[in-house]
Amino acid sequence: MAFRALVVRKDGDGPVTGAVEELNEDTLPQDGEVLVEVECSGLNFKDGLCMTGGGRLVREYPHIPGVDMAGCVVESGDDRYKPGDRVILTGWRYGEIWWGGYAQKTRVKADWLVPMPANLTSSQAMAIGTAGLAAILGVAALEDHGITPDKGEVIVTGATGGVGSLSVSMLANRGYRVAAVTGQADAADYLKSIGAETVIAREDLSEPSPKPLESGRWAGCIDSVGSTMLSRIITQMAYGGTIAAIGNASGIGLETNILPFLLRGVNLLGIDSVMQPYENRMRCWNNAGEWMQLDTLDSMIRETRLEEMMELGSSILEGKVKGRVVVNPSL
Repeated sequence: MAFRALVVRKDGDGPVTGAVEELNEDTLPQDGEVLVEVECSGLNFKDGLCMTGGGRLVREYPHIPGVDMAGCVVESGDDRYKPGDRVILTGWRYGEIWWGGYAQKTRVKADWLVPMPANLTSSQAMAIGTAGLAAILGVAALEDHGITPDKGEVIVTGATGGVGSLSVSMLANRGYRVAAVTGQADAADYLKSIGAETVIAREDLSEPSPKPLESGRWAGCIDSVGSTMLSRIITQMAYGGTIAAIGNASGIGLETNILPFLLRGVNLLGIDSVMQPYENRMRCWNNAGEWMQLDTLDSMIRETRLEEMMELGSSILEGKVKGRVVVNPSL
């Protein structure tokens, strides 16, 4: 049966190009046990890389990007899932080395799926998606390390992006005072509408710290930027502060010193959402509807079509996407 998909191609050393094409089901990977009708997928930083050839995430072409998806099972060779079941897939390098969710159909391994919570729509599930799973893991890490709302402010970098927006909203919903960092001059009203108490210009944190320790201000941090900004924030953490490092939008380098860790007991935690085991994924997804204010989540969503995704992929890499883009492959 034919279906529509965004297919990216690359000839030799030429640029990556993409277009919506009609494919047959027999072109899908054959070693997946479950065929799913995709209802929604999301737009993440990794998707931008996959659509532009960045980071060498895609090794073989042609390729269908889309690192997450929510949909309905059509066929299943695994007893855990049956036709009609609503499912979610994030991680496992789906959409990178395996054809992904920017298509009306996808065939995947049953081990990668989780049941969709009954209180979420497919659109909400993908507004959360890969970015939201990482955000939930980050907030849970702060709380597991004793960072409660009474301990002080939590700073969120890359706050208009997927991980950032969802972290701001979730933290505010859980009673934290949130400072949101952004490079978008017109984003203050948006960030305050989703829960930020303070908005900080990216330029204020874009230079290395002149001191090994600055005044301790932040009880917690959700960081998706890395590089110089993370280095600067480390010097500003309060005693016992915890940082959840989720992304590296500004680069993989990190220049710091040992004093924040020795004199203030600062914790720097790495957050991975790709290879999380099933039990922890289900813990996160079951918390999602409670931890996030769903009407606020709905206000972040921009629904779009496959035909717009190549342009949006470039925009997210340039930091120009605000909130959550959800693609409906049937539009």
